[in-house]
Amino acid sequence: MSLSSHQIVTDLTALIGAHAVIGEPERMGGYVKEPRKRFHAQASAVALPGSVAQVQAILRWANEREVGIIAQGGNTGLVGGQVPLRGDEVIVSLAKLDRIRAIDPAAGTMTAEAGVILENAHKAAEAQGTIFPLWLASQGSARIGGLLSSNAGGVNVLAYGNARELTMGVEAVLADGRLYQGLSSLKKDNTGYDLKDLLVGAEGTLGIITAASLKIYPKPEDYETALVNIASPDAGLMLFQALHERIGARLNAFEIVPVFGLELQLRHGFLDRDPTAGPSPWYALIEVSRMKGGPGGALQAAIEAVFADGLIENAVMAESLADRARMWAFREQMSEVQSMEGTSIKHDVSVPIAAVPQLIAQGIAAVERLFPGIRPMPFGHMGDGNIHFNFSQPVGVDGKAFMAEADEMVHEAIYDIVLKLGGSVSAEHGIGQLKVQLLQQVKDSVALDMMGAIKKALDPKGILNPGKMLGI
Repeated sequence: MSLSSHQIVTDLTALIGAHAVIGEPERMGGYVKEPRKRFHAQASAVALPGSVAQVQAILRWANEREVGIIAQGGNTGLVGGQVPLRGDEVIVSLAKLDRIRAIDPAAGTMTAEAGVILENAHKAAEAQGTIFPLWLASQGSARIGGLLSSNAGGVNVLAYGNARELTMGVEAVLADGRLYQGLSSLKKDNTGYDLKDLLVGAEGTLGIITAASLKIYPKPEDYETALVNIASPDAGLMLFQALHERIGARLNAFEIVPVFGLELQLRHGFLDRDPTAGPSPWYALIEVSRMKGGPGGALQAAIEAVFADGLIENAVMAESLADRARMWAFREQMSEVQSMEGTSIKHDVSVPIAAVPQLIAQGIAAVERLFPGIRPMPFGHMGDGNIHFNFSQPVGVDGKAFMAEADEMVHEAIYDIVLKLGGSVSAEHGIGQLKVQLLQQVKDSVALDMMGAIKKALDPKGILNPGKMLGI
């Protein structure tokens, strides 16, 4: 028999105290409203445990009473994994678990609780002369637990890897309230299955991550940053390959942005001035790190070399911190500025790096055939094959009517091309509730069976993020 919302609030209050439970719908807005405003279900309650022991108590109670639980970090997810689906779940916010437990620069590790805001993790690492290199636009509000649960990527994947590769171990509460104590910082440990990798990227469907051992790295002494004019994604691929050959692992980021993105940001005042070297169909944002005592000028020398080879026609180097900040703002504001132009259809996809130009060319052609006047906005991580393939509505049309007609057809066209190129329909945003049916359509049946078996073994009553990812 399902519990009423009143009984759920009463039970949670007895477990963790009235100050840590929100039961009034009017106070839940910041927890149930997600960034894209696509999902609108209410929660039975929001719990804000202040300790790992309280998380355990909540899950023991939920498992016994078969109450759905949604773990939530900063509520920045873009596929609805962190907000209600059914309307009767309890959101467990990890916001109060926000301590940096330990930092060891010599070992290259930092132990952070799930509620630590990414920006605060950056500051803690930098205070020790190191960096935690997971870097993305929402770092001022995204929290470590959510970032790991969604296996977040960001702009430094090329040099440092995604969240999974930056995680050495996790502590997590399982569905029945048991605590998995896996905060290992060992670089070598061949004692069975890597359980950490089950929990990272599981979107809270297998357990609630409460803390993690994270990799930190020596802080670069400086960065070299440039915006390069490129004629096309094909030219961008050639430039990436040429720079990678010359610079190697010091190449931190290689992002591509179309001129449409620049036009929108200047039109809507997102940039105080044009950060580029002049008009170009496309731009590449490139960054190289210089370690302590290392030689400088590697990026400028490489750009001069490819300029001499005829690969590029123009470029501008950042000459100050303000220049660098403006260049990165240009890249990071791409999604936000689209909202100023009405509705948009968005995709987070990846293909082999060599196939990025094909993806963009074929995707634009296919969608423009379907909807003349639609405005393509493909941008993102050329260096790791992850493109945010977005489209803005045509000028002058009704946004809601356009979305009703175009959304499904555009998705189908882009995903068909992605799969034919050997890519993935979710590169770094996850599955959540947005892509549950899509995952069933595109994922190998054996892989789905294996994932389902793991889910049933660790969460037999299906209380953890019910209905998300696998739909169970």
